[in-house]
Amino acid sequence: MNPVVGIPCYSQARQNEIFREASATQQSYIKALEETDIAPLLIPITSKPETVKDILGRIDGLLLVGGRDIDPRLYGQDPISNITAIDTSRDNMEFTITPLCLSEHIPILGICRGIQTLNVSTGGTLWQDIATQVPNAIKHNYYPRYKRNRLSHYVQIEGNSRLSDIFPNRTIKVNSLHHQAIKTVGKGFKVTATSQDGIIEGIESIGKGWTVGVQWHPEELINDDPYIKELFYSFASACSDYLKGKGM
Repeated sequence: MNPVVGIPCYSQARQNEIFREASATQQSYIKALEETDIAPLLIPITSKPETVKDILGRIDGLLLVGGRDIDPRLYGQDPISNITAIDTSRDNMEFTITPLCLSEHIPILGICRGIQTLNVSTGGTLWQDIATQVPNAIKHNYYPRYKRNRLSHYVQIEGNSRLSDIFPNRTIKVNSLHHQAIKTVGKGFKVTATSQDGIIEGIESIGKGWTVGVQWHPEELINDDPYIKELFYSFASACSDYLKGKGM
């Protein structure tokens, strides 16, 4: 039996009479999981916390994916003018399930917004807009005018980390589709990767369990770089171990 990984959806607004409001996620995340024999399970937008708790018992991992900015009020800041529209329903759902998965040591991979969700859910904060808030920062927001697999800048990976076990070269080039980033690191996490301007590009949990966050989009590079696929294999292995630990 393959492990099941939950992917929290985002809210897709009603477009017309045919395409009504929906819970959705991008297909690239699903394909990346399927490449490593993981069964994806979409977690819909729901207003009932008990639904999220019921789903928790049916998953062996959690994939937190990219999307709109997190509401800054969740990390004690007032929104600035440069942020995107807030998806409150998604925020509510993700900030319910993420702490529960962390407490149960369910493996988690956070991508782009996902690394930020991990960080904020454990008390960390964000730069709301790198370009206007971080002096001497390089360009990070190569979206939407560029291809999503465009390699845009280098990332330095720290030793003694899950990422250093996966990537033999400590300096790798990544795609970059974000305008926000971690400012202060959440409790129970350490920094495992940074870009040349000091922006945090990777974190992982210090204690028990497999929890990794990356700021770039590895799902868009899985067919371009064999070591990117190893990141998903490492996640899949952790999910398989969690499944075995449940006695399945």
